[in-house]
Order: sequence, then C-alpha cells, then structure tokens
Amino acid sequence: MKLLQIILILSLFFQCNSKFPKNTENEMKTDKKPNHLLRQTSPYLLQHLYNPVDWYPWGVEALEKAKKEDKPILVSIGYSACHWCHVMEKECFENDSIADFMNENFISIKVDREERPDIDQIYMDALHTMQRQGGWPLNCFLTPDTKPFYGGTYFPPDRWLQVLHNINENYRNKKKEIEKLAEDVTQHSNQPYLPDFEPKSENKQITLMELNDAFSTMESGFDKRLGGFQRAPKFPMPAIYKFLFGYYQLSGDKKALEQTLLTLNKMSEGGIYDQLGGGFARYSTDVYWLVPHFEKMLYDNAQLISLYCHGYQITKNERFKRVIKETLDYIFREMTSQEGGFFSSQDADSEGKEGFYYLWKMDELKSLLGADLDLFSDYFDVKPSGNWEFSANILNRATEDETFCKKHNLTQEELFRKLTAWNEKLLPVRMKRIHPNLDDKILASWNGLMLKTLTDAYKTTGDENYRKTAIKNAQFLKEKMSDKNFLFHSYKEGKTNVSGMLEDYAFVINAFIGLYEITFDEIWLEDAKNYLDYALLNFWDEKENLFFFTSGDTKLIARKKELFDNVIPASNSQMAINLYKLGLFFDKADYIEKSKSMFSLIKPFLSKNLSHTANWATLACMFSTPTAEIAICGKEADKLRKEMQATFFPNALFMGGTQEGKLPLLENKYSQDVTRIFICFNKTCKMPVETVKSAMDFLKGTSKNSAKYLPLEGDKEGGK
Repeated sequence: MKLLQIILILSLFFQCNSKFPKNTENEMKTDKKPNHLLRQTSPYLLQHLYNPVDWYPWGVEALEKAKKEDKPILVSIGYSACHWCHVMEKECFENDSIADFMNENFISIKVDREERPDIDQIYMDALHTMQRQGGWPLNCFLTPDTKPFYGGTYFPPDRWLQVLHNINENYRNKKKEIEKLAEDVTQHSNQPYLPDFEPKSENKQITLMELNDAFSTMESGFDKRLGGFQRAPKFPMPAIYKFLFGYYQLSGDKKALEQTLLTLNKMSEGGIYDQLGGGFARYSTDVYWLVPHFEKMLYDNAQLISLYCHGYQITKNERFKRVIKETLDYIFREMTSQEGGFFSSQDADSEGKEGFYYLWKMDELKSLLGADLDLFSDYFDVKPSGNWEFSANILNRATEDETFCKKHNLTQEELFRKLTAWNEKLLPVRMKRIHPNLDDKILASWNGLMLKTLTDAYKTTGDENYRKTAIKNAQFLKEKMSDKNFLFHSYKEGKTNVSGMLEDYAFVINAFIGLYEITFDEIWLEDAKNYLDYALLNFWDEKENLFFFTSGDTKLIARKKELFDNVIPASNSQMAINLYKLGLFFDKADYIEKSKSMFSLIKPFLSKNLSHTANWATLACMFSTPTAEIAICGKEADKLRKEMQATFFPNALFMGGTQEGKLPLLENKYSQDVTRIFICFNKTCKMPVETVKSAMDFLKGTSKNSAKYLPLEGDKEGGK
C-alpha cells in the first residue's frame, strides 16, 4: 500500500508544467574554470571538470553545504563509456543558462557508478521504488539528508529545465510533503531484502530434475537460429552460458551445449566482436549481433574469454582459440597498466561519433588491400555503400570459414595467413586514428574477473605468458589495492580512496582460488581465505544469511544486498561459491553450511527466473553431485596438472604440488619417488594412479553415478 502511495504522490508533485520557459541555447563561456571535481581521479568525473555546473564529488563538503543552505541535492550518476551520459552533458550540463539555475537552487553532485556502486545501488533502487525506468545517466533528487524523492534518467534540455523548475517550486512550497515522501522511499529501500519470502523447506540441496525444469523454462526464450535470446538488443550474459556448459556436463542435455556453442559462434562472427583488434563491445543493438553499442568493458571481455576457453576445451574449435588469443592481445595492448592492473573501459565514441574508430569505407580499404579487396570484402561483408551509417562498414564474418574456403578454393591455413596479413595492414592504420576515450581507473572487482580469466586461458592453451600476467596482476592487487586483508575498490595514479565492497572480495577471492589451481602456490589460497574471513566479519548479515554489499561502517542511508545475477554475477552468488570451494580446500564445514544456507534462499527462484540466478545455478550444479577433489603430488605435479586441466572440469578442485602441502587433503600424499594423482569425493580418496590417462578413465567411469566431468562421446568435433 505504501508503494502505491509513493507513486501517487510522485505523479501529483512532479508532472512537468509547460509554463516554464524553453531554453536550449548554449552560451559557452570562454573563460572556463574548474569546479569542485579538480582533485578527483575518476575519468568520468574529470570529464565534467569544466562544466559550468558547479559539480561536487560525493563527500562531506557537498552534503554539509546542502544542509547549511537548505537546498535539494541533485546526484547525477554515470560512467565514462556511457553514451547518453555524454549526450546529456553536452545538451544540459554545458548549457550556461541551465547551469546557472542549477547552481542557484541545487547542490549538484557527480558520481561515477563504477567507482561508487554502493551509491548507485541505493538511488537506482529508489528509482525503481518510484516505478520509473532505470538506466544511466541516473539523475536523482534528494533532501539535504540524502533521502531520495524524485528521479529519472536521460532528459533533453527543455524537459530537464522544466524538471528543475518543478522540483525547486515544490521544494520551496511543499517541503514537508517532500520530506515525508523521501522518508517513505528511504524506508522502502531499508526493508529486509527478502521481506515476503521464507524458504518452503530446509532442503538446501537441489536435484537434477529441478535443474532440468529450470532449463526447460529458460529454453523457450532461446534464439535457435542466431544464438542468444529472442530479443533485441542482445546482451552477452556470460553467467547464463557458463551455467549451460556446466549443466550440459552434468545432464548430458545437448540442447544446452548446442545453444551455447551457437551463441559463441554467432557473437564471434558479428560486429559485436572487433574482427580486427579483438575484444567484444557491450551489446548488439540488433538480433544479428551486427551493430554493437561500441563501448568495450573489461568485465564483459573477461567473462567472455572464459566462455571461449570452456568452449575450446570441450570442442577444440580453433575459431574459439583465436578469439581467446585476439581478445587477450587486445587487453594487453590497450587495457593494461605498466603496474599490471587492468583498465575499466573504452568509450563508444570517437571524433564525436559512435563507433567511428571501428568503421571502414571502401575507398580506404581499396588503397590498403589492393588485389585482396574482393576477397576481404566477401569475408567481412564489406559493401561499396557500407553496411551501416556514414556509408561505412562494420566488419563481420558473412560466412563460416569452412564455407568460405570451399567457395574460394582456399585451405584453412591459407585463409589464416590471409587474415594475418590483412590484420597487419589494417590494424596499424586504425591505431593512428583518434582513439575512443579510455577509462583508466583500476577496479579490484573487475580485475578479479580478468585475473580468473587468465587462469582459465592458461589451463586451456598452456601459454606461460598468461600465467605470468596473472601472477603480476595478483601481486599488483596485493601491493597496491590491499592493506593486509582489507581491499580497496578503485585505484588510479597511486591513489586508493574508496573502500572495497562485497564485489571486490567476491571476485578477487575467486581469482586467487583459480591462481592457486594453476600454480599450486598455497599463498594465494591463504590470501583468499583471509579475504573471505574479513568479509564474513564485516559484511555478513546473521539475520538473513546473506552478505551486505557494504561493510558495517557505511554512512549511506541504506545497506543493500546484491542477490540476483546480471551481466556481472551477483556478489552474493559468487561469495556462496567461494564459501563452498574454500570449505572443501580447508575442510571448513561452517563455510559449506553458510554456502548452502545462502543457496536455500535463492533455490525457489531458479525455476522462475534462471536468467537472473544463473551463477546460483552454477553452484546448484556443484551441489547436485559430489565435487571431485583432484590432488596431484610429486615431482611431476606441474606437468600432470597442466595436462589434466586442458579438459573442462566444471565441478572439480585441483590441489597438490612438488612438495608436501599444508591443505588437509594433501596430508601424507607426497612421495619423493613417484608422482601420484588422487581423486577424492566427500573426503574419501580412491586408490592413486600415476598417469593422466588412468585418472581420466576413472573419472569417465564415475560419470555415470556422479557428474560428467569429461566431454561426452561424439562432441570432439563440435562447435559449429
């Protein structure tokens, strides 16, 4: 009832009144002076440094000023690669007349949502409470005590000016009503995260039949011709396809595998994939994966590389292996700091036009490729009039390699040589163009995702450079973004001024577990456990058996919980997986019990909304059958580990080393004379074997009674 009251009051208060004057003229000042963002390091905030709007960063100075002057706060939230954030800045925040009105009547605060996801969560949730569509830029109006009472996303200049006048008039004349509305919205934001939900049973396990039902519900939405789901725009949702790979290995349901491989193939063929430089854009605006929203995010590319790793492990599809290499080459070339950290994103725009950096016109290609132009054009769908705007072309693969080779009487090796030669001609030319803006802040959470991906890439390819880069990144996180067991969220130019949030602990812990598995250096596993214990002490909510997103010393109006998976998995689902894995590694029953308690809360939602519980569903696959604990001990441990890990093991943990280990399961398993492989389930180890083939044969034999750890028969040549 209270929610309906909030919506009704909003509709009465803040309907825009057309009596306010239109003013879209932008009178640019010639003597630009910096506002209060001068000492910030966030590239997004610094983009607004010379706006005529007197922006403040979130902090004591702005909040105290709002109270002292009794003015409403505008908190405007976006991120560096956000296209519509740039549009609204140009149209509204660089408009002197609009800025003058904002400066006179509001305290304006700019927030980088990537730097402060805690603030973004609170006010995005408030926007949803008001039954308004979410997105960025997010513009939310607050009382001086930071309680929200109205908000929206992008506003064109005329409407924005009307909103400002309307808010100002209501704040002056109906202040008590606004304060009451703000209090109601805030109370709604502070309700228990699952107020109307109680688990129907104490059963914390899940059966394969229940997972089958959840998959069947999701399957109805598949685009079985073009991959992904039947809608546009199409967003890569890595957690979904990671689950589908694991579910296939568990159930043997080839429909899950086929849809995942179809999606990976279609994405790598489309314009969403940078055919020349590697890396994936944020999403495709159409159903064909052709026209991307051209921004590139670290978190997308990290997770997608892992998917292609799993796809290659299962199918040995060489195209997948090329995508892994090309995308990692892009990350190392354009998204990596000298210190070993990974940058956050690249903008969609360059030279004021979206995607302009990536487009090619026929005349330019002709001058660079000469006699190869026709072959190149047929392969990459290049047309004289262009296949997109500006009479330009988005490179995409029009046909599969095998079909193309038959058409042009080429071998696969000849085609590969052609692709390499074309790349060597075109990429240096493109690199000389005006680059999209780079957001070079370094986030612990997204670096954790990328670090975990490097461990997957090393397992898949055996490329030692990937392991060295992973170790360098982990050392960077420990030395620059950590103080003992305390993580910082953001790093730039030697500064770490934002405390770590649950997502930082969740993804760094997962990455350090992965790093242990490819090095057998127990320091990484010990660090992971220390971070986990810190998170349990500072983020755990005993009442709901979930983690808060922020630690107990937060000074915001609410402490939120991130439960449902999205493009990035929810921090709670990842922490539940971390608890389960570290519980097995360290034989900590309390960790495993916490993981199962967390899962029991989400279990009823799996069949209803698997798309937003996919990472939880990955944990469900682990719970469904015993997890294989594979210990490799002896002088040849690294060699045997590397050989075994080339295969996709979705429900297995690797441990061991070339000397005696401290983990409980490694006790009395090391021998100086021979290297042995122990395969254990539920704290019970089978007789050790001495060859990888024997270990694989044993796992194949157990697959009928537990998880299927190896590719099913007949899938060796899959991937098309």
